[in-house]
Amino acid sequence: MTSALTSALVLAGGGVTGIAWETGLLLGLQESGRLPAFDLVLGTSAGAAVGAQLRSGTDLSELFDRQVADEHGEIDPKLDLEPLIAFFTEMGDLSAGVSPEQLVKVGSFAKEARTVPLAERRAVIEWRLPSHEWPSAPLRITTVDADTGELVVLDATSGVSLVDAVMASCAVPGVWPPVPLLGRLLIDGGVRSSTNLDLASGYDEVLVLAPLTQGPMRAIVAKEAAALTGSRVTVILADAESEQAIGPNALDPARRPAAARAGHRQGAG
Repeated sequence: MTSALTSALVLAGGGVTGIAWETGLLLGLQESGRLPAFDLVLGTSAGAAVGAQLRSGTDLSELFDRQVADEHGEIDPKLDLEPLIAFFTEMGDLSAGVSPEQLVKVGSFAKEARTVPLAERRAVIEWRLPSHEWPSAPLRITTVDADTGELVVLDATSGVSLVDAVMASCAVPGVWPPVPLLGRLLIDGGVRSSTNLDLASGYDEVLVLAPLTQGPMRAIVAKEAAALTGSRVTVILADAESEQAIGPNALDPARRPAAARAGHRQGAG
């Protein structure tokens, strides 16, 4: 008797527009009968928020409605992109991956940046999540230690709240404040990898949703998927219409409705 195949859903980073696009895409896949149950949901940054929403048991149509509504609980960081672009330009070519030393530099940058207060940021994450309790089904959320560059994976056994775990995974360096948890200062898991796809190793079927894959990111995701030997990996990237809807600033809350609708169209197609 053969054993049942195991499956994982990997939700990549992508800002508030990434949350909207992934939500719409998942709804489209569900409506077209192409969204199975998953043994594991792995979320990074925006994907951590979507994973927590999905695992809450809230109907995807309701989650989609929240993304296309005019009223929302997001805040616009009104970001000056120049220092951020200058910093990551100085980091050089990251297509081969990010070294621990580079991650420490990113962590230092995150700690020194002026951002909104932690409590204000937490209120946003609280609004995002329909449930503030860890789900019973497996959900893993990626973060990075700002001081050591070490990957820190959080789940229901980690002893931290779901809100704090998602907030840490979404703590974009230079934009949102690092999050103190477990005696560490944690930042966005996407600084290590937008997908952290290697954590899905061992699963037979792996579905990856990745909204932000312009430039070298597309090749990086393809490389990560190819490295997951022994698994059948399906990667869904934002198509040209979705990229246009997402726009140049993934942190702009005003782009959420368009990104969600584009994801829905793409998932249903």
